[in-house]
Amino acid sequence: MTWVGILILIVCIWLAFKVVGVLFKILLWGAVLVGLWWVAAPFLGLPRPF
Repeated sequence: MTWVGILILIVCIWLAFKVVGVLFKILLWGAVLVGLWWVAAPFLGLPRPF
C-alpha cells in the first residue's frame, strides 16, 4: 500500500469516529428529551410516551 492509500485510510477512520460521535450525541439528546417528557407529562396533562 502506498503512502497515499495509508493517508486515505487514516482520514476515513478519523471521519468514521467523527460520525459515530455525532450519532452518539444525537442519541443522548433524544434520551434527554424523552426523560424530560417523562417527568413533565403528568404535570402538563400530556400522555406519557410509554
